[in-house]
This record gives sequence, structure tokens and C-alpha cells, in this order.
Amino acid sequence: MSDTTLLSAGQPFDNQAALHPPRLLEQVREAILLRHYSIRTEQAYTDWIKRFILFHGKRHPREMGAAEVERFLTHLAVEGRVAASTQNQALSALLFLYREVLKVDLPWLGEMTRAKRPGRLPVVLTVEEVRRVLARIDGQQGLMADLLYGAGLRLLECVRLRVKDLDFEMRQITVRDGKEEKDRMTMLPQSVLEPLRAHLEKVKVLHAQDLEEGFGEVYLPYALDRKYPDASREWGWQYVFPAAGRSVDPRSGQERRHHVDEQTLQRAMKKAVRAAGLTKPASCHTLRHSFATHLLQSGYDIRTVQELLGHQDVATTMIYTHVLNRGGSGVISPLDRS
Repeated sequence: MSDTTLLSAGQPFDNQAALHPPRLLEQVREAILLRHYSIRTEQAYTDWIKRFILFHGKRHPREMGAAEVERFLTHLAVEGRVAASTQNQALSALLFLYREVLKVDLPWLGEMTRAKRPGRLPVVLTVEEVRRVLARIDGQQGLMADLLYGAGLRLLECVRLRVKDLDFEMRQITVRDGKEEKDRMTMLPQSVLEPLRAHLEKVKVLHAQDLEEGFGEVYLPYALDRKYPDASREWGWQYVFPAAGRSVDPRSGQERRHHVDEQTLQRAMKKAVRAAGLTKPASCHTLRHSFATHLLQSGYDIRTVQELLGHQDVATTMIYTHVLNRGGSGVISPLDRS
């Protein structure tokens, strides 16, 4: 369904009434842009709102209440068999719709119980397993994988790195707009300094070519391109890991060179895990889990690890202590005592 067939702000699906007020999804996008949410959040929220409306026969959300929301979320869990995180994302989208867009105060929506995520321990690789995996990822993807493990970066934090975020003298990385939109500092591993410098030289040549062809602009957050018109072409704002080709920005319509698609590293990681002969379901995020666990194994303070990971609550970091105490890592089996 196209956006033009979805809801005006007034009566449900009245094309005449929709001529003047912005349509519902347009209002949703405006509210998201106002709060500087990412385009991924915009896509996810608008998709869930569309599904909610279609599920209830294209009724306007103003006409619906707790019963309809609960029915939709139950449908996702029972019929769709979605994960708890997916169901919670759908609820977050509906919360945003009612509170921030429709300005409807519905206490029942905020009091709805979110699906409880299963309490699973993270998958962690040993130091030797990490080495075997990293040895099978080369090129730009190999450098990115090194940073996931060597600096504890999340996948999207890695692909969104800008040149100015790297401090080679201080050997540190500034992670901008991490989870909860917070900045943090983490280390820049010594072993990646030279490969990273060589990589940036290639990226700089690519950027110079873009400038010669009349391009070279990069996306800037928080409308900085209006405050600093020339900043988008400056070297420091360029992505450390740019895409191979330019593409059209879906919001601005401008042709730019975005950062590399994170799926390229995800595919490389999956292939490397298989080639290394591992049976663990390791992913890119496993490298971050392994970073934290190996630091704790080396005797580093849990508060230090918390800061490096960017966890708001130390309880989140504490999960890695459970990994440390599992199996032969922390407990001697009674069989081995006999």
C-alpha cells in the first residue's frame, strides 16, 4: 500500500479531508525527524503503523484503543510467532504514534506489559577462536572485524565511524551517537594503526575523485549541513568505511557516498565462522561479547569495561561475569577431583 492511501489526520481515509492536513505517515516522519531518529527507526515505525492499520481494516488509530492494540500484539506473538524484541518494537511504534503524533493521552498504552525477552547468555568465543575467525576475514571487512573485537564496537557504530572520530596519537576512538544517543570513548588497538592509516589513504583518494566529479558530500546529522555548509565535503566528516558506489539519499534526494552496508561484514563473518570450523552460532556482535569477556578475564575492572561498552547500567555488563563462571572457566568439576 502506498502512503497516499493511508489516513489523513481527520476522518478515516477521506481523500477530500486529506487534501489539507498532512497524512498520518507524513506526520509520523515529521515527528521522527524532529527528534533526530535514524532512518532505520523511521522505516521500522512507519512499517508497524501500516501493519496495525491494515490489520484492523484500515480504521483510523483515533477510533481504536487498548483492545485493538492488544489484539494486534497478540496476533504478532501467536500467529506471527515473532520474537519478544520484535513485539516490543511494534509496541514502541504504536506508543510513538499515539503520544507524539496524535497527541492522545492513553494511559492504558503506556501500562501495557512488554514481552519479556528470554534470559540467554551471550555467545562468546575463546581468544584462539577469535584469532581463527579474524584470520579468515580480509580487506576492509577484516579491518572492521578487528575493530569490533579490538575496541568493543557495535556493528552500526563501526560502519558509521567518521575520520575525525579516530585519534591516532591518543590511540582512542570516539563513538558518536551510540545506543541511547550517547557518546563514549574506547581504545584504538595498536595492531590496527598502520593498516587503518593505509586504508584511510585509499579512502582519501576516493573522496578526492568524488570532489572532482562534483560530489564528495556526506550526510551530516542534526542539520549541521545548514549550520556549516562546507562541512559535508570536509575530509574529517567522511566515513572511515565508505560504500563502493554513490547512492541517492532517501530523505534529501541528493547523490552521496554513504557508509558501507553492514550486511557485507555480516556475510563475511558468517563465512569466516564456517571456514574456521566453529559450531558456535557466532555473529558480528559475538566479537563485542568476546571483547568484554576477555577484558574481564584479564583482570580489568567491570566499571572500566562498562564504560568501554557504553552500558548505561552495570547490571548489563554483569552478564559477562556469568559467562566467566560457566563450565571449566570458573568451576572445577567434582569428576576432576576424584
